[in-house]
Amino acid sequence: MNKNESKTLDVLLGTSNEGKVKEFQDIFIGYNIKFHSLKEFNLKCDIDENGCTYEENALIKANALKGLTKLPIITDDSGIEIEALGDHYPGIFSHRYATNNGGFARNNQNLCKNYPGSKAKFSCCICLVFPNQKPIFFYGEIKGKLADSISGKEGFGYDPIFIPDGFNQTFAQINEITKNSISHRGNAAKLLIKYLKKNKLI
Repeated sequence: MNKNESKTLDVLLGTSNEGKVKEFQDIFIGYNIKFHSLKEFNLKCDIDENGCTYEENALIKANALKGLTKLPIITDDSGIEIEALGDHYPGIFSHRYATNNGGFARNNQNLCKNYPGSKAKFSCCICLVFPNQKPIFFYGEIKGKLADSISGKEGFGYDPIFIPDGFNQTFAQINEITKNSISHRGNAAKLLIKYLKKNKLI
């Protein structure tokens, strides 16, 4: 094994969501990349995600962190779009929508009760920024529907009520390896991995 093959790419993962950190770590198992969380570096970055798209919000997060580290930065923004709630909604407002409706547990319960079977889609945009380079974006999505009840204990956020197409279980019931291979974040990460491999960064 030569030096390039054994070198590890250290990256700051711009999130305080431990569930998201674990997902990235799991998706990249077997690749020479190490994710460092904001918590690990004791970084507290209060970011106003006021963009109009997943791409804009991911970039806002990355730009807010650029002055705090010399490491490459990976951020992402994601959301669920529920057909019964309207076009692309709640989308980029997914976290705020849940918060404004009593938190994820209550919000998920209400969505199952009021809109069971509604078509839904998870979307994700990953932003990669190396020092002194332009940001690069990678997109992924997964289509599915809302469950009629909260099911499963894995995952986070809307996972317990989202059933991906081709499955009869929610993201919170599907094992992590399968979920990460088909999820919106997993699909975006596949493109990121392809880019990093092509440029011999991992």
